[in-house]
Amino acid sequence: MFEQAQNDLLTLRDLLRFAVSRFNAAGLSFGHGADNAWDEAAYLLLHRLHLPLDRLDPFLDARLTGDERAAVLRIIERRIDERLPAAYLTNEAWLAGYRFYVDERVIVPRSFIAELLCEQLAPWIEDPDGVTSVLDLCTGSGCLAIFAAHAFPKARVDAIDISPDALAVAARNVADYHLTERIRLIESDVFAALGKERYDLIVSNPPYVKAESMRSLPAEYRREPELALASGDDGLELTRAILAAARQRLRPNGLLVVEIGHNREELEAAFPDTAFTWLDTTAGDQYVFLLSREELP
Repeated sequence: MFEQAQNDLLTLRDLLRFAVSRFNAAGLSFGHGADNAWDEAAYLLLHRLHLPLDRLDPFLDARLTGDERAAVLRIIERRIDERLPAAYLTNEAWLAGYRFYVDERVIVPRSFIAELLCEQLAPWIEDPDGVTSVLDLCTGSGCLAIFAAHAFPKARVDAIDISPDALAVAARNVADYHLTERIRLIESDVFAALGKERYDLIVSNPPYVKAESMRSLPAEYRREPELALASGDDGLELTRAILAAARQRLRPNGLLVVEIGHNREELEAAFPDTAFTWLDTTAGDQYVFLLSREELP
């Protein structure tokens, strides 16, 4: 099919239509930057052709060379056959306007905390310049540490992860943003390697997928590191560990911000005496909570 398509499909419009049809027919799962076949196909084709990602229309009726058609068809075929998220095929992920290098050593960045950091966590943080120390717990690709460094320009940022492979990817992104002097990467199981450090702000997008959900994940999500997804039977294993130790890691009036996926009901049932503040994001107010040091269990 793909060999014949190279002869029959001549323009970007032809190949885009073909990609959307094939993606839909193959029953692909989306959610790693795009949520539908059209957007994902447009991104993959524009990226592979080295065209601006935000300017599709001017190029739709441009005829492609034979080599270009072959390259585009190869990435369409890989997306279908290997069920790789688009970010792994292009080695880049976009989040809140920031570009990050990614590969299969890290989860694809998609945390809602990014948009909150872009707003400097207002109104809970009144003086961004007063934040001098931030911890990004379970940093993965380093994306939240980088957002935090930009949001709080006078802060030193520690970014920790249990995976040395993830930290290698994070180091590349930190270097790309010229933040090596402000962001320290640390291999650690939760807070274990931090000594007596304390912070004005701790942010975390930890693993939070339930065991039952892990067994039914679409193939695209199973291409991500299981270590970055799974968190015990109820999805709260890592969150419990964070809540148990965060108080002693925060300075007075310090804040903890954690993303917990679809586990709000389970979390509130597990900690009935904790006054969680649920933060508004573009997806709603049930995915990210905030606690001050004084509110922590």
